[in-house]
Amino acid sequence: MTASAELAGASSTVWANGLRHRVLRYGREGDRPLLLLPGITTPAACADFLAVRLAEPGYRVTVPDVRGRGESDRAPSGCHRLVDYAADVAGLVEALDLHNPVIVGHSMGARIAAAYAVRHAPDDHGPLVLVDPPTSGPGRRPYPTTRQAFLDQLRQAQAGTDADGVRAFYPRWPQRELELRARFLATCDETAVVETHEGFETEDFVDYWTALRGEVLLMRGADSPVVPADTADELHRARPDIPMLSVADTGHMVPWDDLAGFLDALRPHLLSYLEPKE
Repeated sequence: MTASAELAGASSTVWANGLRHRVLRYGREGDRPLLLLPGITTPAACADFLAVRLAEPGYRVTVPDVRGRGESDRAPSGCHRLVDYAADVAGLVEALDLHNPVIVGHSMGARIAAAYAVRHAPDDHGPLVLVDPPTSGPGRRPYPTTRQAFLDQLRQAQAGTDADGVRAFYPRWPQRELELRARFLATCDETAVVETHEGFETEDFVDYWTALRGEVLLMRGADSPVVPADTADELHRARPDIPMLSVADTGHMVPWDDLAGFLDALRPHLLSYLEPKE
């Protein structure tokens, strides 16, 4: 790993929901907790660049290696459903004493955040920021990245790839993020990836979306095929009370595509969550 790819977060492990979870932590003890939940093939290390920035407004940021990724435990086959992931979050919130954390979830992580809020904390969760959640599901258009495409990238990483190899899939990414993905993608368990992708097709995010309560913000890439404009309109019609932001000139990997634009859109909300509520 090059010097530019060194991680800023402090690593620790915690037991939650029957598994050992590795987490990276950023910011100062005592600041408001923020839980950052990454996507299907994003170990915690690959979200380091974002966690550092999210800690700046006054947050203590925790990023887990989601089960089956990074240094967290692998789970048995059949245990990569939203109910499983949501229970992990509930366990982490309790084990780490994250009182009403702000939860920022990207892609799979956004689906997990919604499932956690509905199933485990319907009336007392902190603000949710759902970034480009997969909106595929039964009777809907398929997830735009195929299972085989994920497996091709995973096997390339297992065989030994580098930043140039990753750049073929993500040409807009900064060099450091390419380096980190090249190093850590191979830590993703194939069963976890395959079963999670199957869940994108069989578990309907909209069921959770319509049941959400409390403070919620949806962010999407303006050019994302995962939350296309017509689906965003559908989500808005179902829940006109939930604000939505589109980040211009970004696809599904919103903060990777344009970190400055993503933070410019999100930062006012993060600051407002720090204000005392009357």
